[in-house]
Amino acid sequence: MNSDSSPSSSLLPIAAAALGIAFLSSMDAFMKEAALLTGTYTATMVRSLIGLAIIVPFWLWRWTGWPSRNAMKLHLERGFISAFMALSFFYSITKLPLAEAIAISFIAPLIALYLARVLLGEVIRPAAIFASVLGFVGTIVIVSGKMGQGDFDKDAMLGVGAVLFSAMLYAYNFIVIRKQSQAAGPLEIATFHSGIGGLIFLIAAPFFATPVAEDAWLPLAAAGLLTVGGALALAWAYARAEAQVLVPIEYSGFLWASALGWMFFHEAVTWPTLAGTGLIVTGCLLATRRGKRAKIAPA
Repeated sequence: MNSDSSPSSSLLPIAAAALGIAFLSSMDAFMKEAALLTGTYTATMVRSLIGLAIIVPFWLWRWTGWPSRNAMKLHLERGFISAFMALSFFYSITKLPLAEAIAISFIAPLIALYLARVLLGEVIRPAAIFASVLGFVGTIVIVSGKMGQGDFDKDAMLGVGAVLFSAMLYAYNFIVIRKQSQAAGPLEIATFHSGIGGLIFLIAAPFFATPVAEDAWLPLAAAGLLTVGGALALAWAYARAEAQVLVPIEYSGFLWASALGWMFFHEAVTWPTLAGTGLIVTGCLLATRRGKRAKIAPA
């Protein structure tokens, strides 16, 4: 049997994706703290630049030449999309509890599942559809429970609008990641992801940036490091498995958001949250079982 088709090798992309989501969920918590301390625009810009400073030496060490024309086009496309995706999401978590914002953003994987069919030509299997729908139902349970506990004021409306806009961009971002991971290596992807995003923010910095608060530097440094780790893990995973296999793993981010929100921002975990999380975990397990039988694309 070919080693690439063994169950252990088939699970590696799923494990890498889960690790990437853990890194990025932790990054969200640090970014919420930094954005509240120094402003969303400044925090988002500095995070990208710190990530770039971390990853560039490794990229230069493994230098294999400049990206191809097709790869550079994908880098520019994803960098532009990710910049506005990140800015809108980080704004939303300054207006909403972290777990609630993450839950609402889970509409993105469901959209991405069908974009993968239209743009990548992937055949959508019934198991993948059921897993994603089950996870999405879990987020509905969570959001309905949390929204019913307080007033839906102007800040909450702005937060929900921002996270829905970010989710739409994130859905398309899934598809770009899949194409990008077939055209470039993880180090190159992570480098240009941070670099292009940082450049976009620097261009508009004279109009929107503010001085960085002293207390914000530590969470920003942690966020930059976790961003690089998450980007590398996801790029490696998406180069070796179909989008529809990995998309439901995104739902594990809510587990991290619930724990981090409780630890750092004193957000209570309610019964609707627990019920919804159970549905989300079930969806992830279904996706993992299907992933054991999937053929892994070459890196």
